[in-house]
Amino acid sequence: MTWREGGGGGGGGGQRFWERGKAGRGREGRGINLRLILVSGKTKEFLFSPSESAGDIAQFVFDNWPQEWAEESVSKAEILRLIYQGRFLHGNVTLGALGLPAGKTCVMHLVPRENLPEPNSQDQRQKSKGGSSSCCSASCSIL
Repeated sequence: MTWREGGGGGGGGGQRFWERGKAGRGREGRGINLRLILVSGKTKEFLFSPSESAGDIAQFVFDNWPQEWAEESVSKAEILRLIYQGRFLHGNVTLGALGLPAGKTCVMHLVPRENLPEPNSQDQRQKSKGGSSSCCSASCSIL
């Protein structure tokens, strides 16, 4: 794994990216640039292959924890979870399976969490409250 410098984009110095595997020409076009955001709002960008899973990414970030994130460090990689478009990603989901475009920057949140929430947990709560998935118990009519 090697560092490469990315474009600064108008605000100070250039960004640093981790490049996995062999360094070589043309690699940037095949990778997916992930901008990871912590709960604190701190961000860092990493370059990954479409074949890498959420579990692989969590392990890599844990093993190469950025110095700027020292205050948010965690005890083990297994509690790091990725959130993409409001949903927690399971460890075996690859970036390619999400349809993320190579050569583009995608944003995900990285949070420490022991367990993933149950699927459809919100639907289960609504059913237990009244058996209806509507927003209220009153019926509405349009005049």
